[in-house]
Amino acid sequence: MRADRLLSLLLLLQNRGRMTAPELAERLEVSVRTVYRDVEALAAAGVPVLADRGPEGGYRLVEGYRTRLTGLTAAEADALFLVGAPGPARDLGLGGVLATARLKVQAALPAELAERARLMGERFHLDAPGWFRGADPVPQLAAVTRAVWEQRLLRGTYRGPRGEVRRELRPLGVVLKSGTWYLVATAGDPATAPVRTYRVSRFTAAEVAEEGFERPAGFALAAYWEESSLALESRIGRVTARLRLSPRACRLLPMMYGAAGGRALAQAGEPGPDGWVETELAVEASTVAVGDLLRLGPDAEVLGPPELRRAVAEAVTALAARYPADADPLVD
Repeated sequence: MRADRLLSLLLLLQNRGRMTAPELAERLEVSVRTVYRDVEALAAAGVPVLADRGPEGGYRLVEGYRTRLTGLTAAEADALFLVGAPGPARDLGLGGVLATARLKVQAALPAELAERARLMGERFHLDAPGWFRGADPVPQLAAVTRAVWEQRLLRGTYRGPRGEVRRELRPLGVVLKSGTWYLVATAGDPATAPVRTYRVSRFTAAEVAEEGFERPAGFALAAYWEESSLALESRIGRVTARLRLSPRACRLLPMMYGAAGGRALAQAGEPGPDGWVETELAVEASTVAVGDLLRLGPDAEVLGPPELRRAVAEAVTALAARYPADADPLVD
């Protein structure tokens, strides 16, 4: 709609300062000719838009002019009050700040949108961690985030797979993934050292140094995280397990495996005389897959591939040896 585009143009000039017609056209995804017409429409509506000529020219607002019009639609106001996650904000020491900011934004909204935002807060709640697992304690998160924000070196003790080690890191950002905090950092010259990911809960000590550092040119936290997540998934790998499932396992599959379980159930064959079905399920090619499949208990049989069936059989044999049928745990 043109009204939305005019508002976007006005806010671009207010937030960015001088912009050329081609720049505005690119941001608004319209032609340069359309920008010319929109600028004329703003001027006719009383918005003080100036056009500077020459190589350094462009459109800008009269100095000191600002609009209080936010342009929030009802859906945008709803979304605004969904982004506030009190748990992570509290971890960062910003719980009170977030609450105050939300109150200020709500007070600035028109009455109708303020009421929608209030109802959104009453009826929707975001809870990042999964079921049956509490969030990791992160006593060093405050120091980590301070080092990231102030762009200073972080010195600390990190508990890795081979024990505790001292690290001097150049912190580039923090990421909250499924209720777990991660630090993205380099451990050496940012121009040559690889960017790595550290679990914040594994820092047993951390202090912010006085020395600053230069961030790698062009580094983008979101792009790095997406790329590293895809790389992790490819390293873990996945195999397709052929399964035979009881009616009970069929009911459990979507709850345990989400969308993958739903797809496996949708493509299952016709039930046999005993009600069991055969299907295929994408699982991790590791001991994680064995543990996950064992959660289905006697209601599932792994038919293939052979190495996965063998791994499950070995795990079941070990369990049977640990729990012999005639054993009495109370008798030595």
